[in-house]
Amino acid sequence: MKLTTRTVLAALMLAGSASAMAAPHLTQRECNGYPFTPVKGEVTHKQLMRELGELEAQGYNPGVDDASYPANLETAQAKLMAQYRADCVPANGVNPTRGS
Repeated sequence: MKLTTRTVLAALMLAGSASAMAAPHLTQRECNGYPFTPVKGEVTHKQLMRELGELEAQGYNPGVDDASYPANLETAQAKLMAQYRADCVPANGVNPTRGS
């Protein structure tokens, strides 16, 4: 990959991570969107990247190749679901539909 492309991608990921950390609470739109609600049709790349950003904000690091891979992903997912329950369930009274 060219240096310019890598630099641009790194900047976008940094901006996404910073914005995810800047907003400690999920918005109502995020509460009613993927990954917390089932989607009709295929999941888009944008939705997957948003979920990855949310998981990274909870401490998941996909770049680390170590033996704790499943555990650290599951921990980040559990934290994200706890945040969902804290931010979204009281507001709309709906239980999360995503499995663990």
